[in-house]
Amino acid sequence: MLTLLGGSGFIGTAIRRELDVCGLPYQSISRAEVDYTNRSHFREYLRSVQPRFLINSAGFIGRPNVDACERARAECLFGNAVLPGLIREVCEELQLPWGHISSGCIYEGTKPDGSGFTEVDEPNFCFRSNRCSFYSGTKALGEEVLQGAERCFVWRLRIPFGAEDSERNYLSKLMRYERLLDARNSLSQLQEFAASCISGWQREIPFGIYNLTNPGSISTREVTEMMTASGGISKQFKFFSNDDEFYQQAATAPRSNCILDSSKATAAGIGMSPIREALEKTLRKWTGM
Repeated sequence: MLTLLGGSGFIGTAIRRELDVCGLPYQSISRAEVDYTNRSHFREYLRSVQPRFLINSAGFIGRPNVDACERARAECLFGNAVLPGLIREVCEELQLPWGHISSGCIYEGTKPDGSGFTEVDEPNFCFRSNRCSFYSGTKALGEEVLQGAERCFVWRLRIPFGAEDSERNYLSKLMRYERLLDARNSLSQLQEFAASCISGWQREIPFGIYNLTNPGSISTREVTEMMTASGGISKQFKFFSNDDEFYQQAATAPRSNCILDSSKATAAGIGMSPIREALEKTLRKWTGM
């Protein structure tokens, strides 16, 4: 049996669906059921159920976007940096392997040669190296807390998208916003991301950090063109003229736009489909707005 934290959220729901597809028994626990922020309560719960593996998809996100994290800094810091450290301590005490869902938002842009950031590159969109959003800063701290962790996967997600409407689905966001910022990014197809996480554990690949993004990169404008070409979306997408206009009119916190290198995951056998292929397949199944 597996234990899943944060199973009711956007990412956690995708993880649950993949576990169901794989026929893997699991318990998805909420903080109301088991206070996993309390070390002793959490430890005793895990001792009683004795899971084979634990997945942490809990954390703090801003709603409707990361600007909200600037106003809830204590909760954001605890959920994204303190909680992973607490889970690490308990899992290592019980010798329980586990996986933590992190984010690629700890990077900005590309490497100097234009290539994507790998798992060994130091974050450049964090409290230590750049002007970042508070959310990105706490996600980077969460990875610092897990440096050297025993029997631990760190799975980096980047701008998740899927076929169902959700406030956290990238495609839904593009439909809801009046105007968009055109930027180039790596993306993660949500179903493929969840499958890669579970597959990595099942295949017993080496523990460590994995960039779980669809190979390649794509701009916002290119995504909207694909959405329009799919035939099921009639919205006329509008864009800000530049970054300055975007920040003056629509955003408070700095945004991460970056490209990640996912070749490590591909080499380990848990790679995802190319980004345009994943988008085309998702848009054919689109059931959103």
